[in-house]
Amino acid sequence: MNLADITPLVLTWNEAPNLERTLARLAWAREVVVLDSGSTDTTREIAARFPNVRFEVRAFDDHTKQWNHGVDATSTAWVLALDADYVLGEGFEKELAALDGAVDAYDAGFRYLIFGQALRGSLYPPRAVLFQKSRCRYVQDGHTQLLHVPGVLGHLTSKIDHDDRKPLTRWLSSQDKYALLEAEKLRAADRSKLRMQDKLRLTCWAAVPASLIYTLLVKGTIWDGWRGWYYALQRVIAEMLLALRLIERKLNHD
Repeated sequence: MNLADITPLVLTWNEAPNLERTLARLAWAREVVVLDSGSTDTTREIAARFPNVRFEVRAFDDHTKQWNHGVDATSTAWVLALDADYVLGEGFEKELAALDGAVDAYDAGFRYLIFGQALRGSLYPPRAVLFQKSRCRYVQDGHTQLLHVPGVLGHLTSKIDHDDRKPLTRWLSSQDKYALLEAEKLRAADRSKLRMQDKLRLTCWAAVPASLIYTLLVKGTIWDGWRGWYYALQRVIAEMLLALRLIERKLNHD
């Protein structure tokens, strides 16, 4: 695959703590589209330091529409969709150049970093990040967006670093918004088709201790010291907020 046929797309909103590291690993791209939601920090100034970046602004309504607008703003056959805290691992672009492009999309796995150091494991799943613009589109899926891949999904072996260094207060404010959307999705879902972890969430309590045990012991973050505990407790808080929103909906309905 010719790298000139790939446009990295990065969505931003007040991503000054992360953006420079992400864009520095995209110097191989002819053009990078940064779609911003109206940042009030130095996000625009950071993007302007990179000559291959085209900076656009669109008022945010939801993640699905924002991603699809960004995809439409690209001009190549392939799009590499990245959050502003996704930093390509070493050799990632070499693997891209070696692809034959015979599938609709490729997913990638992640290393999860806390304060700049990688954990032994995490709950962060692989995501489809590279796709044919003409074949794929984003759809809403609970609190997040999901790339609909109509055909074959390939797999990249190179990893992406999830390295978010925004303040904890920003993370906390985002989680309640995510919990609201996820609660609506779970309450409306067909329970027989839910994954085990989502069935645990619908109990409104079981997912909380399960997330702590699974993260610390199965994923091994207990061996990552305070960084491992930091991540594990974040996952517990996320599950607690979702449980509270589910209980709130149940009580309002009753």
